[in-house]
Amino acid sequence: MKLGRIGPRGQEKPALLHSDGTWRDLSGLLADITPHTLTLAGQAALRALNPEALPVLPAGRVGLPWSGCGKFLCVGLNYADHAAESNLPIPQEPVLFTKHTSTLVGANDAVVLPQGSVKTDWEVELGVVIGTKARYVSEVNALSHVAGYCVVNDVSEREYQLERGGTWDKGKGCDTFGPVGPWLVTADEVPDPQSLSMWLDVNGHRYQNGNTQTMVFGVAHLVSYISRFTTLYPGDLITTGTPPGVGMGVKPNAVYLKPGDEMRLGIQGLGEQHQRVFAWDPALIDG
Repeated sequence: MKLGRIGPRGQEKPALLHSDGTWRDLSGLLADITPHTLTLAGQAALRALNPEALPVLPAGRVGLPWSGCGKFLCVGLNYADHAAESNLPIPQEPVLFTKHTSTLVGANDAVVLPQGSVKTDWEVELGVVIGTKARYVSEVNALSHVAGYCVVNDVSEREYQLERGGTWDKGKGCDTFGPVGPWLVTADEVPDPQSLSMWLDVNGHRYQNGNTQTMVFGVAHLVSYISRFTTLYPGDLITTGTPPGVGMGVKPNAVYLKPGDEMRLGIQGLGEQHQRVFAWDPALIDG
């Protein structure tokens, strides 16, 4: 299944993407797509529905695919070739950091540069959404805790991240720096998360062109590993690192985002995003 939420910010309706390309309205059955919807029981109830019997939703803004994301957890330097372009060693264990849930926006919403930003960058990443509580789970069983997968753009302000002291979080946690979607694809439709092509363009130029098969640590390892340090709950999101081609790595001169730039990105079978970059404007953040 492909699950999403359609409508203006704060007024999104839960929806299912039918095989004919139309969004089917679930609001007569669900108030929203919540962490409970992503559990095994919640998914089973949706699979029992006949999409043909559901009303068609008119095209509109695509919001976050689900509400109530409790944790937005991230893995850094998880592609060997990206570590190389960052002039950093391949990690011996996963590098973990967090993005604030206030970064979360819809797949095609505005990306707003923070005040004074000069080094905002892009990162196409595979997002992993938890559907069953995971605590100290084995790698063998880890994927059974995954509800589904989605596209994430891990937008990052590199000066804040790397030149301002402290942890990476200050460069990763700015408002609008976490576009997700356009939909969540349930795990049964992604039999091998380690064989997905991914790409990102800025202003029509292809900067990133990779595949999840080159991850240093695969999805099963990451879910198992992270569950040793924090309990994962339904609705939690893990974003799993980016392939090479980020702006910081462009030679001989790095390329960073500026107002008016347009990003397009996607992952095989998981859909595409399209964001325009804007100068600081709180109205674009607060709606």
